[in-house]
Amino acid sequence: MIKKEINIAFEDFGSIEELNQSDKNLCLEAVKAMENSHSPYSKFKVGVVVKLASGKIVYGSNQENVAYPSGLCAERVALFTVGANYPDDKIISIAITAKTEQFELLKPVTPCGACLQVIAEYEQKQKDEVEVLLYCIDGAIWKTKGVKSFLPFMFVEDRLGIG
Repeated sequence: MIKKEINIAFEDFGSIEELNQSDKNLCLEAVKAMENSHSPYSKFKVGVVVKLASGKIVYGSNQENVAYPSGLCAERVALFTVGANYPDDKIISIAITAKTEQFELLKPVTPCGACLQVIAEYEQKQKDEVEVLLYCIDGAIWKTKGVKSFLPFMFVEDRLGIG
């Protein structure tokens, strides 16, 4: 038996004012994206912006449906928009934020496993990591390069023998 450890690394900023201007702008655009959330059932709004190498900014927000499995997370709304409309434009960074009137968010909200897996697939496709900013409005921002810190055992082709 061999014991192994996985370490994660991320930067923890105490407020948006500690960010460089580019990251700050991206977080504020994620707040704007959140306003288009259709979340009448969960009352949990999520907004995402994806910055592309061309400079384009793509917005996404969570979209719920009364037929529960028919909805989609904000991250996948934005990423699939990129894939459908800008398939050759490299994803540089993604900023994610959330809010709810139901309770107070004390820390940044991380993407769900399905969304992390989608980000991982785009990283594999473009052969480069995506910078991830998780923004807790009026609170901390967590920043990391790539999704391995969130999803260390991501499902990728090289484990299947087809990559």
